[in-house]
Amino acid sequence: MWRISHLDTRVPITPVLDNARYQKCKLVWELAESLDIELLYIPPHSPNLKLIERLWKFVKKQCLYSKYYSEFKDFKNAITNCLNQTDTTYKEELDSLLTLRFQRFEKAQVVAV
Repeated sequence: MWRISHLDTRVPITPVLDNARYQKCKLVWELAESLDIELLYIPPHSPNLKLIERLWKFVKKQCLYSKYYSEFKDFKNAITNCLNQTDTTYKEELDSLLTLRFQRFEKAQVVAV
C-alpha cells in the first residue's frame, strides 16, 4: 500500500482486495486510512470475480480430474506443461474463460504496481 500511496495521482486510490485475513487486519485499515486509500473488498465466496481462481480451476480440470500421478515430479510436470500451453494449445478455451465481463467504471484509472 505504501508504494501505491506514493504514485503521482490526483484521483482516489481504491485497491480491490479479496477477504484474506491479513488484508482485513487493523494495521491495513489504519494504514489505508492514514494514506487516504479506500479499500474495496470482493464479496466472500465469489471466485468468479478473481481471474486467477478461474485459471486454477482450468488447470485442475486439465491436470487432476480422473488422473493419478504416482510421483510428485509427474504431477509438477503436468501443471508446468499446462501453464506453458496457456497461450498456445489452450488459448481459445482460456480466452472465453478469462474474459473481463465485469461492471465497468468509466472514470477509473487502472494502475499496476
